Amino acid sequence: MKTGANMQKLAEYALEVANESGASYADVRIIHQESQVIETKDLAVAGVNIGESSGVGIRVLCGGGWGFASTQDITRKGLAKAIKTAIETAKASASCLEHPVTLAPESAYNAVWVSPYTKDPFAISLETKVGVLLAAAKIMKAVKGVTLAQGEMTFIREKKYFANSEGSRIDQTFIRSSCGIVAHATGKDDRQTRSWPNSFGGQHELAGWEMVEKWDLTGNAQRIAEEAVALLSADPCPQGVRDIIIGSSQLGLQIHESCGHPSELDRALGQEINMAGASFLTPDKLGNLKYGSSLVNLVADATARGALGSFGFDDEGVLAQKVYLVKNGIFTGYLSSRDTAHMIDLKRSGGAMRSESWNKVPIIRMTNISLEPGNAGTLEDLIADTKDGILFESNKSWSIDNLRYNFQFSTEIAWEIKNGKRVRLLKNASYGGITPEFWGSCDAICGPSDYVEWGLPNCGKGQPMQTMWTGHGASPARFRNVQVGMAHAVKGDE
Repeated sequence: MKTGANMQKLAEYALEVANESGASYADVRIIHQESQVIETKDLAVAGVNIGESSGVGIRVLCGGGWGFASTQDITRKGLAKAIKTAIETAKASASCLEHPVTLAPESAYNAVWVSPYTKDPFAISLETKVGVLLAAAKIMKAVKGVTLAQGEMTFIREKKYFANSEGSRIDQTFIRSSCGIVAHATGKDDRQTRSWPNSFGGQHELAGWEMVEKWDLTGNAQRIAEEAVALLSADPCPQGVRDIIIGSSQLGLQIHESCGHPSELDRALGQEINMAGASFLTPDKLGNLKYGSSLVNLVADATARGALGSFGFDDEGVLAQKVYLVKNGIFTGYLSSRDTAHMIDLKRSGGAMRSESWNKVPIIRMTNISLEPGNAGTLEDLIADTKDGILFESNKSWSIDNLRYNFQFSTEIAWEIKNGKRVRLLKNASYGGITPEFWGSCDAICGPSDYVEWGLPNCGKGQPMQTMWTGHGASPARFRNVQVGMAHAVKGDE
């Protein structure tokens, strides 16, 4: 990988060539990424994957159309070739457009941004990381009935240099870390799973090794193993209409699917409908639709410290910001970009353009789509205030229609609540509904002490598909009169 000074010189050269080739606008992203993935299965290491990648992505506007090209040949010759391809693509796309691309204004920035961390995960030995996972596995396997114990850690360092023809020069460094364990229990006719800190790979944060220490895998291994075994003999979730409490990790995925995706402006405009996707939140509903109860405030906040979807600047150089998508229950905003902002009369982009890598064009993506905390106290306070209900925690599967309107979720574990107390464990629990009706039934949200910024590293969108890391902050919340029942295994659909 080139040094910082060389990267800057090459970026300046690329912008100069793009200008001389007829581009009315150009931006360059030079990215270097290191990654480390560790997986364990029972008391053995199942895999260690150490990777490294470098490359350049170049966007140009020419004749009113977009063009994009990428290359791993980070030389003047390689950049000139990529720019030629981008210019040709832009001219071709311009010939197909009814209206030329219009960019919302954005200030030029000269900035350096580094994500927060206290312990560099790449300075921690592989032996230490594997040791934590195997120690947790040993505890889980010691619980009678546990037939498989799994563990995983992922660490990524990404250095990104951005420059555009409007004068922005931005250097960003991201440290992303994750950890998780899973206990599988098998009975005569059933198999159940419990995960910690979350399902589907655990918790993911913009943080260092300190996040692994915080989530204490070994300290929670015994409990989740015992819960997995207990689920084998638990009663199935009853069917009917009940009040429900949704734990913060499950609520994070609910937010992702029923608010995050439909508030992507390109989906709402019909520009991007791949990967299960248009949106019921069409522009005519902006400022008019009652999305939820007056307690519901949903934000896209790229400034949240340590959250997986945070950054200093998005991939077209827009400063990170906080945008209300739902304010006091009313649908008020979108995830937007510089070239879509004017379509709904925004003065500037909401800063939601991101790309999976140097070789992918930026598209509108979720940042941290979060439910602001309420004043219902802790989870235990909310349980004590619930006469008859079900508590759902840790996602197991999900299904949602292409408009993000009708949905069904199931969780790894649930508890029936009677007169303010958990009275029995439930397995294969599911709930479903219609998005605005569901959020409209929210009558209590726990406070800041139970708020967690959950991370989701594999949100899929686009064609060809890009995966993206997003964040979803939430405290547990209660919803009235929701349809519940017993679920069977269904693969989630992004």
